[in-house]
Amino acid sequence: MIHFIIHSICKLALFKQLRNEGCTMTELHVWQNVDNYFSDKLLPDNSCLTAALLANKAAGIPEIDVSPTQGRFLYLLTKLKGAVNVLEIGTLGGYSSICLAQALSKEGKVVTLEINEDYASVARKNIRHAGLEEKIEIIVGPALDTLPDLKKRGQFFDVIFIDADKPNNPKYLKWAVRLANSGAVIIADNVVRNGAVTDINSMDERVKGVQQFIDLLKEEPRIEATAIQTVGVKGYDGFVLAIVN
Repeated sequence: MIHFIIHSICKLALFKQLRNEGCTMTELHVWQNVDNYFSDKLLPDNSCLTAALLANKAAGIPEIDVSPTQGRFLYLLTKLKGAVNVLEIGTLGGYSSICLAQALSKEGKVVTLEINEDYASVARKNIRHAGLEEKIEIIVGPALDTLPDLKKRGQFFDVIFIDADKPNNPKYLKWAVRLANSGAVIIADNVVRNGAVTDINSMDERVKGVQQFIDLLKEEPRIEATAIQTVGVKGYDGFVLAIVN
């Protein structure tokens, strides 16, 4: 039942997204069916995440959370890394924050940055419902204002998840490198932009932000990185995975 609710929420969000994209209904159904298959087979029921999606929808928060399988990927990557400290840039309603926090050991903590107080308020309730208020700290304000405070606090991170306003991705990457422990993993979502990332003439500030972000990854000597294209209940996109040496 929980997976059915999640599938329904993601399906409605994807229909809205694909109205402005070139994906066919056949592609959409294939992607959805495969995502749903893997979710049903591999993802355990997680009432906290289901409740978060429902609360976010009720609050009118944009339905741009990571998908359930992507959330599980974040969880597994964080667990594989053995992360103690996680930084998330872009909280939204706290869905991915919960995924990250559930992967941590007892002493682990997530610091998540959100510019919108209304979204942060919903996220706090979702995090409290998940019993993770001691493991997740939400900092409200523009991330470029709050990231320097983390540096002043002497906080460094093992996993950094970038999923906020794309025009500022290059600046977020610079801060991620400054705040990264040696061997830290950086994940950046939504880097394919339905293929638009290859359009060198794009006037879309989000696309240009991602392109500049990719150029910085190439130029940064401390970073080893790759990018993976994805399809699924969230449509066609992709993410960057990087390690800071």
